[in-house]
Amino acid sequence: MSRIDETKDFIPVRIAVLTVSDTRSLADDKSGQTLVDRIEAAGHQVVERTIVPDERDQIAHQLRVWCADDRIDVVISTGGTGLTGRDVTVEAHRDVYEKEIDAFGTIFTIVSMQKIGTSAVQSRATAGVAQGTYLFALPGSPGACRDAWDEILGRQLDFRHRPCNFVEIMPRLDEHLRRK
Repeated sequence: MSRIDETKDFIPVRIAVLTVSDTRSLADDKSGQTLVDRIEAAGHQVVERTIVPDERDQIAHQLRVWCADDRIDVVISTGGTGLTGRDVTVEAHRDVYEKEIDAFGTIFTIVSMQKIGTSAVQSRATAGVAQGTYLFALPGSPGACRDAWDEILGRQLDFRHRPCNFVEIMPRLDEHLRRK
C-alpha cells in the first residue's frame, strides 16, 4: 500500500501551471489558482503561470517552451480536455510527448468516478514526458484539479511516497538524449 516514508527528505519540485481558456484571466482562473494553492501548500515551487487560448499550436508551443526551460520539472495544464470542438489540449499535449503515461488517465477516471460517477467518462485527462519534463493535462474545473492533486499528483510528486514516485526517476527521464 502507498505511504509516505518520513525517514526521507522532501524534495521540492518546480512546477509551471498552464490554464487553457478563451475566456479566463488570472483574476478569475479558479482552476489554476486551485493548483497553485495546492502546489505551494505541499512545499513545491510554482515557477511560471500563464493562460493560453484553446488553440492547439499555442498550447503545444507553450508546453515546448517550458519543457526546454531548465527551471521547470513539471507542467500541469487545466482546461480543454473535454469533447467539444474547442477542446484541443489533449491533442496539443500528445504533439509534444515523447512518452505517454497511459495509466494517468485511467487512475484519474477511477478517482473521478468516486466523485462524479459516470460523468467521469467525459474526461480525457492525460500525461506524458518530454525533454525530461512531466506534463499533465487536467480538466478545467476546480474540483477536477483538487481531485487530481489530492489523489494522484500530490503523492506522485512527493519523493517520500512509497513504493515509488515520479520524483525519484526525474534524473533519468532524459537519459536517452545523453546516450552516445
